[in-house]
Amino acid sequence: MALAVVVVLVLAAGVVGLVRPGPIEGWLAAETTSAPTPVPPTPDPSPTPVLAAASGGGTAPTAQGVTKAIDPLVKSAALGTKVHVAVLDVATDKVLYARNADTMTTPASTTKLLTAAAVLQARGPSYRLSTRAVAGSKPGEVVLIGGGDPTLATSPNKLFPGAARLDVLADQVKKALGATKPTRLVYDTSLFSGPETARGWDSSDISPGGQVSRVQALMVNAGRIKPIHNEYGGDPRSRNPADAAAKAFAKMLGIPPSAVSKGKAPAASSAAPTGVAPGAQLGVVQSPPMVQLTDWMLEQSDNTAAEALGRQVAIADGKPGTFDDTTEAIIARMNDLGLPADEANLYDASGLSRHNGISPTLLTELLALAASGQQPALSGLFGGLPVAGWSGTMLKRFVAPKPNQVGQGVVRAKTGTLSGVNTMAGVLTTTGGRLLVFAIMASGSGNAVTGRAALDKVAARLVTCGC
Repeated sequence: MALAVVVVLVLAAGVVGLVRPGPIEGWLAAETTSAPTPVPPTPDPSPTPVLAAASGGGTAPTAQGVTKAIDPLVKSAALGTKVHVAVLDVATDKVLYARNADTMTTPASTTKLLTAAAVLQARGPSYRLSTRAVAGSKPGEVVLIGGGDPTLATSPNKLFPGAARLDVLADQVKKALGATKPTRLVYDTSLFSGPETARGWDSSDISPGGQVSRVQALMVNAGRIKPIHNEYGGDPRSRNPADAAAKAFAKMLGIPPSAVSKGKAPAASSAAPTGVAPGAQLGVVQSPPMVQLTDWMLEQSDNTAAEALGRQVAIADGKPGTFDDTTEAIIARMNDLGLPADEANLYDASGLSRHNGISPTLLTELLALAASGQQPALSGLFGGLPVAGWSGTMLKRFVAPKPNQVGQGVVRAKTGTLSGVNTMAGVLTTTGGRLLVFAIMASGSGNAVTGRAALDKVAARLVTCGC
């Protein structure tokens, strides 16, 4: 039972920093929570009772009991024509339920669990992404170098509080240049390469009004024109995020749009006839720690952020920042962790691609490993998982029918939705105090609303299962 107690304590601590409290605002005497903690972080307050530690562990569920409890729900027509499920008891590492569990199926945004785990393992929770400005080859020329930070902002905002900011970088550049007036801006996006969209993405998903922007190493607000997030898309996005970010930065430096172009930063020079040497650093801003970036990515299910962070796995392994290298690097990390990596076939890091395939077994074994404490970096997964009725993509889940409400504040999971596909993978604590990890992946549903409610019903039944 020690593992269950440890992970639930981690989960409880991870509740701090969630945004937009939902129905359980009233449960906590209307105490509101702030958006994710800006950098530098402030000390965490005492954990709220949203995911309280399991007390004593209770009676361990049996596979027979769990099957009897959820099998009729799993077979519901509302879930769809194809359903894959895995349920695992964390304390015993025992599989309690398996239906098509080792077969890959469309994961949708539960793919982001693999991405978050891989980048936390590759870079570490404290790693920060740097956006730099260096001197160009001519006096007055500034080069803005994209560091792959999708949360970079132009100014303070509520979407990514505490994010690195271009206005701060612009002030650094002006100070470094002194009397030299900035006259031209070059932006360098060479950190990422290859196609900017993935195979299997619907054209409607791509900017300006879809679910994802073109994946570039320089952008602000994860490619959005304004720092606003809508769960099911509709956020206006830049057709060329890097160019938009560069022109916003140029405006801060007093450089006209006509003097902005794409290029590469010059090699650092030891000397220059006058002014600042070409390639000399003029300023740098850094993102919040990686664990906070993955929190935002998971909670908001931000596809562009997922793709940018996924690139870091490939780059950390010395590979180019392409889609193919990213997906290969993520799967390689799963293999290195001792997980069934052959049960994943990825074309992107966000889950938008319909060509992706992941098995429920891989997802539950990843979550169980993160809970075990054997890989400390992976514990950061739990801080970003949305809580039912409380935050992110789970804010309005487990509402109807009424019996599903038992999952509010108890189920913490990454959801996934594509047309005809509804998935969920995460953790919950039963009323008997047992910590379970689960993955439910359904496709073929003709109605997204009833499909999600049917999926919620399975998780809610696990919460109340005496089994």
